[in-house]
Amino acid sequence: MTSLQVIELFAGHDPSGKPIVEKIPVIENEDDTLQLVKSPGFVKGLASGDTIRFLKDSGQFEIVKRSGNLAISVFCRGDIEELIDGLVPELEKLGAELDTETPRMLVFSIHVSCGFKNIENILNDHVGDFSDSAWIYGNVYDPADGVTLLNWWQSILNPE
Repeated sequence: MTSLQVIELFAGHDPSGKPIVEKIPVIENEDDTLQLVKSPGFVKGLASGDTIRFLKDSGQFEIVKRSGNLAISVFCRGDIEELIDGLVPELEKLGAELDTETPRMLVFSIHVSCGFKNIENILNDHVGDFSDSAWIYGNVYDPADGVTLLNWWQSILNPE
């Protein structure tokens, strides 16, 4: 039987060097793996629907299976309501789900098959200097360097 629970995953360090954890809702599977219910806003490398093995002693995780979802975080210094009104409906037309909404952040999950170009065009039309906001992918780049593409989507978009 599966059960819903919340785990804490390491998300980085604050400016003073203290570790930061993010609470992530997951479903516990019968084989002791966990499936993410929402995409995290700060933990890198994961998205909604991914199955992980949680290493409780270290607070780390290993990915067992990717869902095919992209995690997208949008951060805003100003009034996020104005951004929500234009951005959310456009991403939802592609099939995105708004996983988290706070006064300064939105987190979306959207399947990679919707196309990077389509997704990025929408994000770039609504997010940026004019709205005092920025967006990032949470699971496209290697968390170690923030630059190297993970390329996990290749097997999904180009199955052999």
